[in-house]
Amino acid sequence: MSELDVRTLAVGGRTLRVGTSPSRPGSVPLLFFNGIGANLDLVRGFADEIGRFGIGIVIFDVPGTGGSSPPPVPYRLRSLAALAANVLAAVGIDGQVDVGGVSWGGGLAQEFAHQYPKRVRRLVLAATTAGSVAIPGRLSALAKLLSPRRYAEPAFMARIAGDLYGGKFRNNPDLIAKYAVQLRAPHGSGYYFQLLAGLGWTSALWLRRLRQPALVMVGADDPIVPAANGRILAGLLPNARLVTIDDGHLFLVTSAPESAAIVAEFLTSDEPARTHAAPAAANR
Repeated sequence: MSELDVRTLAVGGRTLRVGTSPSRPGSVPLLFFNGIGANLDLVRGFADEIGRFGIGIVIFDVPGTGGSSPPPVPYRLRSLAALAANVLAAVGIDGQVDVGGVSWGGGLAQEFAHQYPKRVRRLVLAATTAGSVAIPGRLSALAKLLSPRRYAEPAFMARIAGDLYGGKFRNNPDLIAKYAVQLRAPHGSGYYFQLLAGLGWTSALWLRRLRQPALVMVGADDPIVPAANGRILAGLLPNARLVTIDDGHLFLVTSAPESAAIVAEFLTSDEPARTHAAPAAANR
């Protein structure tokens, strides 16, 4: 297992905080996109766990989050996908990658696969949707996403985490506290630019053209992204496997070992996908 190596790099005229870990020889690295407002530290546990299987990862704080400089103007997911391609070049990766994303980052993962289909071998989509056609989550949870306050105030995060993210956060204050100390508040307008980047975006019109094997993962208790969205994604993707995790929206964080094992099996298997598979419950 290799720990995440975090550096600050100049990429595309921006200063970005980038994390990488090496892949085992012959393995394909995983380019991973985080959720809205989230800094890369929040998926260190998942990165460490997937590293046990020899799978390296590339992840970066998008402009305005974590340690990356804020964007000067609003942007769209399309421009972020191009920035991600530049990040790969900056860390010396010029071949194929597997691409994954969680929540908001799952939309960016879809956009990257759409723009650079020849670069993407396999696709991992966790707790995410096809964009504006999504089945909405609970109004009380979505309202809390309109502000980055939870990233700036650990005490506020502790109060709302159970209702916001569901799953293991509902009854585990120690787990919430461990998560909260890893948070870094977004810079200025960075959080709101992320919200705007996905406004009106949808992949529903072209998902059927993505031929890569895809793993779609949903949380059984997800107040933000109801599990039905995973069934929509798996139905639109021509070569998808759908898996349900017995946890909430942040199962990659709160069930990192179980989630990483499922992702690793998918990425390393000779037959990684089943067409329109029925949901399977992960082991607790």
